[in-house]
Amino acid sequence: MYLGIDIGTSGVKAVITDASQTVIDQASAALIVARPKPLWSEQDPASWWHAVDEAVRKLDPKRRAAVRAIGLSGQMHGATCLDAADDIIRPAILWNDGRSGGSCDEMMTDMPDLTDIAGNLAMPGFTAPKLHWMRAHEPENFKRISKVLLPKDYVRLLMSGEYASDMSDSAGTLWMNVAKRDWSDEILALTGLSRAHMPKLYEGSDATGTLLPKIAEKWGMSCVPIAAGGGDNAAGAVGSGTIKPGEGFISLGTSGVVFLADESYQSNTDGAVHSFCHALPNLWHRMSVILSAASAVDFVARIARFETESGLYEDTANARTPGQGPIFLPYLSGERTPHNDPNAKGAFFGMTHEDTPLTLAQSALEGVAFALADGVDVLRASGTPIETLSVIGGGSQSNWWGEIIASAIDMPLTYRTASAVGPAFGAARLARLCLGEDKIEEICTPPAISHIIEPDADMRDLYAGRRETFTKLYKATKDLNS
Repeated sequence: MYLGIDIGTSGVKAVITDASQTVIDQASAALIVARPKPLWSEQDPASWWHAVDEAVRKLDPKRRAAVRAIGLSGQMHGATCLDAADDIIRPAILWNDGRSGGSCDEMMTDMPDLTDIAGNLAMPGFTAPKLHWMRAHEPENFKRISKVLLPKDYVRLLMSGEYASDMSDSAGTLWMNVAKRDWSDEILALTGLSRAHMPKLYEGSDATGTLLPKIAEKWGMSCVPIAAGGGDNAAGAVGSGTIKPGEGFISLGTSGVVFLADESYQSNTDGAVHSFCHALPNLWHRMSVILSAASAVDFVARIARFETESGLYEDTANARTPGQGPIFLPYLSGERTPHNDPNAKGAFFGMTHEDTPLTLAQSALEGVAFALADGVDVLRASGTPIETLSVIGGGSQSNWWGEIIASAIDMPLTYRTASAVGPAFGAARLARLCLGEDKIEEICTPPAISHIIEPDADMRDLYAGRRETFTKLYKATKDLNS
């Protein structure tokens, strides 16, 4: 058995896979995001550990006892600041926090070759700008910093006592030279830090220590090795077998991601595309990111008074009424690709007396689809063909949303087994690989196809016009939001 743990934004998911790579047990525990000020998004790192412990202990004890290795994945970019005693200095600043926009501008001005080294634009979501902001606005907290860890790596510290991270997650800090797969001393110095503040870097399939005896006893497990793992998207790619050029996936989680695998480093900052290391050796990837995907749909479910989020998906699927509501901009936490705009705002445009909770719900699904289509267009413009797109994440459970997205991007979407637990499944695969008994190409194969959703010609034509309005709306409201 192999245990994969994904520390997400809205919850922790734990899965156990067997020798045939079948998910035979899974459990989850919820997390809450705090938004104490406009643009701020934070979590208490202690809550990650409590949720991990809850999710793991929900798993079958006999299966836990048979686990041979553990893999970790998690939400990227979160700044977890620890003092010399490993005590938490302040709440973690999350990936969808927009407070450091000014710091990004300063960093780009003070270091003109920043993008050449990091392979990415300075964006408020990345970790380095958060620490640049912290040094200016919370100097006493900044002086206490001994280590800065990403969310899954803080959990690793509590599990193993090791300061360690993988290449894919660390690439999203903006402190790495992504081409060289190493920390950049120059960028670290730009934020007042050094390598001493960073964890040791590993490939995602490497072992990074073992489970501490006290944790192993509590969980009814042996002191098994813990794989370096990956950022949630790279781990999702391992889970979906997305490791060859031209292969990609769409992740429908709290955020929305279009991920494209690369066999070499390819930086493309046009359109705010991310260029990161993959969670496997000698591989990289590019991705477009929207900050609110399923979270935007869940928001509309709440304000439109649906009894549950799942009720929104069911009702819109039963109604099948595309393009009959207002246009929805899903920029509830600002936006990355293609706008790199932390001040972008969400909106409904074109509402009438005839609109209902159902039309607003349909508009939410379409608005996220249009934002994802923007990301697909940016990746296509880079010259690399996108040959296949799988779908992972919790939103993959809605086939109707899949029809909407496939029609908006005019491309088939492939759904595979274990798609809803993508990052955790990928983490379990990395756990298996860290034992050194299997070859990557034998383990990281695409799971079986459950079904394929083709674009609908009528919906595609309908959405072409609505996307034009969607694009014009962002441009028309941009100056009002700054």
